[in-house]
Amino acid sequence: MIQTIEWKALPRKKGTKSEVKQNRMKGLLPAEVYGKGHPNVSVYIKKKDLLTRPHGNFLINLVIEGDPEPKLCILKDIQYNYLGDEPIHVDLYEVTLGLELDIEVPIEFAGKPVGVEKGGIFEAHLHSIIVRTNPRNIPEKIVVDVSNLEIGQVLHVRDIVPPENVKIMTPGDEVLAVVSEPEVEEVGEESSEGASA
Repeated sequence: MIQTIEWKALPRKKGTKSEVKQNRMKGLLPAEVYGKGHPNVSVYIKKKDLLTRPHGNFLINLVIEGDPEPKLCILKDIQYNYLGDEPIHVDLYEVTLGLELDIEVPIEFAGKPVGVEKGGIFEAHLHSIIVRTNPRNIPEKIVVDVSNLEIGQVLHVRDIVPPENVKIMTPGDEVLAVVSEPEVEEVGEESSEGASA
């Protein structure tokens, strides 16, 4: 079952840029909560919570100060500064239990392909796929065993066996991974002539 963590949030009014900047200096990040059938809510979350989040997919019990009921959310998007090293805004998607949603799930490749043992080169073409499922059934990640891949063999999305109650939405003919032929260094004419001379 997917991991559920708790984040505490403060209500946020549409304030000035200086106010947002001051709160960022206090370790608070502006966030927008939205979802199908749910009103949009502006909040502040703790930057520390975002930076210490689990890897892969997880659910968030968002406890907003003053709200009687927590909101069940997924992390939808993180916006960074122009250097790309500092989060400045977060989008959270409020889910409804019992209502399916499409979500990106990370792919983890397991095992060493037999083709690599023979000199082939493993190439991962996709690192995530889109699935459709109920929020409680969202996989944290999907593990794909590639140990039987031979040189020249291609693994497609259709080869993935999805977890129960999870439907893969990424087209099945998309290439997931391949073990390509080892590169052979070609000797040019000039070098061979030089060798004979």
